[in-house]
Amino acid sequence: MKTIRFSKIRFLMLSLSLAIIAGGAIGTFLQGGFNLGIDFQAGLSIRVAVDPTKADVDIESVRAALSGVLGAQVQTVGNEEAQQFVVRVSDPGDIASFSTVASRDILDSLGDEFGEDAIEELENSFVGPRFSEDLTQNTIVLTALALTVILMYIWFRFRLGYATAAITALVHDVAFMLVFIGTFQIEVSTATIAAVLTIIGYSLNDTIVIFDRIRENEMIMRESGFETITNASITQSLSRTVITSLTTLLAVTAIYIFATGSVQLFALNMIVGVLIGTFSSIFIASPVLLGWQRSVRRRKARKDAQRHGAPISARTAESAKAATPVAQTGITDADKQRAIEEISRRKSASSGRSSSRAKRKKKK
Repeated sequence: MKTIRFSKIRFLMLSLSLAIIAGGAIGTFLQGGFNLGIDFQAGLSIRVAVDPTKADVDIESVRAALSGVLGAQVQTVGNEEAQQFVVRVSDPGDIASFSTVASRDILDSLGDEFGEDAIEELENSFVGPRFSEDLTQNTIVLTALALTVILMYIWFRFRLGYATAAITALVHDVAFMLVFIGTFQIEVSTATIAAVLTIIGYSLNDTIVIFDRIRENEMIMRESGFETITNASITQSLSRTVITSLTTLLAVTAIYIFATGSVQLFALNMIVGVLIGTFSSIFIASPVLLGWQRSVRRRKARKDAQRHGAPISARTAESAKAATPVAQTGITDADKQRAIEEISRRKSASSGRSSSRAKRKKKK
C-alpha cells in the first residue's frame, strides 16, 4: 500500500481550520452570542398551533401579532402547513408569577389576532433564573471534568504526548462545533450539549485507533523516522476511518431528514461533528503528536550535548528533528564521539604495549 504523506499538508489544514473557527467566533459575536434555549436562559417557552381551517398564518404574521409582548421570539415547528409555532420570552426576574402572566399575554395576543377558537396551546415550559444558572455552570464543569478524565486515561494507556495530542483535537472539535452553532444561531439546548459530548466520544475513539496503529508501527518500523511512521499509520487506518464515518453519516442524515424539532437539530450537529471529528484525528491529533515527538528529541539532544560538554550544533538538532535511525536507537552524536575516542585510546594503548615488547626483545 502506498503511504499518503498527510503530514505534508498539516500546516495548511491547521491554518484553514483555525481561520474557520476565528471567522465563526466573529460571526457569533456579531449576532449577539449564542441562541440559548429555554434550558440555559430563564424564561417561558410555549408551543401553540393555529387551526389551518380557521386562519391561514405564517411566522411573520405571528410575530406581528406578538409585537406587544416584550422580547417574544417565534420559531416554526415542523411543516409550515401544520402552523405550529414556539414562542419564547425571557424572564427578567422582577415579575411575580412570570409564567402565568407571560402565557396569558401570548395567548390573548394570538386570540385577538386570529380568533380564540383557532389557537391551541400544545406545550408550556418554564425555567427559573436559578435553575438556568445552575444548569449552565454544571454543564461547563462536567465538560471540563470529562476532558480531564480523558487526558488521564490516554496518559495512562499511552504517553503524555499522545494524551496532549488527543486533548488538542478534542478542544478543536468543541471549538468548531460551538462556532458552527453560534454562526447559524442553532438553539443551544440539552440536546445540543448531548450532541457535542457524543462527538467528543466519537472523535476520541477515531483518534485512539490511529494512535494504536502508530504505537504498533513504532515497534515494527524501528528504522523509520516518526513522520514516516505517522503517515503509514494514518494510511493503514484510513479505510476503517472512512467506512465508519460514512456509516454514521448515513444514520444521522436519515434522522435529520425525517425528524423534526430538537431531534433534527441533534442530527444536524452530529453530521457536522462526525465530519470535523474525522478531520481532527488525521490533521490535528497526529500532527500535534509528531511535533511533540520532535520537540522531545531536540530537548534530549541538547541535554546529551550539554552533559558531555559538546557544542550544540544545528546539525545535531536537525538530526534529532529528522528522527534518523541513529536517533531512534538512542545513539547521539556525543555517544558516537565518545566511542571513537575510546577506540582510539585502546589502539594507542595497544600500540604502546607492542612497542615495549619489541624493545625488550631487542635488548635480549
